Amino acid sequence: MALSADFISPKFARFVPYMAVGFVLSAAVQVIPKVVNTKMGWFLTITTAIVSCAIRSPWELPIIVLLSGIIASFKFYKQEKQEVVEKLEIRWRYFVLYAVIFVGMAILGGITHLLPIRLFENFYRNGSLVFGGGQVLVPVLYTEFVAFKKYLTAQEFMYGFAAVQALPGPVFSFSAYIGALSMREYGTWGSILGGVVAAIGINLPGTLLIFFVITFWQSLKKYRAVRASLEGINAASAGLVISAAYLLFVPLKINFLSLQPVDYLHIILILITFLLLKFTKIPHPFIVLLGIVMGFLL
Repeated sequence: MALSADFISPKFARFVPYMAVGFVLSAAVQVIPKVVNTKMGWFLTITTAIVSCAIRSPWELPIIVLLSGIIASFKFYKQEKQEVVEKLEIRWRYFVLYAVIFVGMAILGGITHLLPIRLFENFYRNGSLVFGGGQVLVPVLYTEFVAFKKYLTAQEFMYGFAAVQALPGPVFSFSAYIGALSMREYGTWGSILGGVVAAIGINLPGTLLIFFVITFWQSLKKYRAVRASLEGINAASAGLVISAAYLLFVPLKINFLSLQPVDYLHIILILITFLLLKFTKIPHPFIVLLGIVMGFLL
């Protein structure tokens, strides 16, 4: 039996999508003060947010992050000089393995057109780009699987994002959720396969790249341009979190400018979720549970 829309979005969980916006807003408020503290940082954050909202392409995230890092690297002269004594010793085997899987799965998916292989390639590519927390991936996952490929609806995306906040490792849980829905037409076993493939795909590249970079990262950071580029990468990450909040808010169709009445209950729910996350230490699972209880009572 395939997963149905009624199973994914039961009526008692109808408030959960609005809570998703609150979760992302809270993440944005936490991330921005930590990584954005210069004029250039604010410029890159705002520019990234605007561009990622306007241009809906699965390949926008790596380009935005790369360009932001390059732009910030030109401020290397403001970084303190550090003497580079030891020579960089780079162990290429993990990067070679990462690159072989990256290119190989893309070619194999293009030749076979098998959905499990294409899903693995999609999540493997996206898993290579986790900067500044899982919320950064929300815009690219939404663009690729909702707007571009239409494997799931915007509402299903938001149900899943909010629900996985109650689970450990929400990025990997959310990826498994998207993978399962992407293959629901193949029945229960197809959904299970899609979830497993997505979870492995999103996790594997980060693991390989960590083993690759960790051997020379401390030496690499002694170069001023590298340290300066981190400001741009972090600023781009903050902008992508803002973009995530916008992309989740748009499908809710809350139009303040129209003559139609606005459902202020939904606005209040977003604010309550944000305030609970910002000013209390209530665990995420209980906040999600609160939304579900409200769905039963109202």
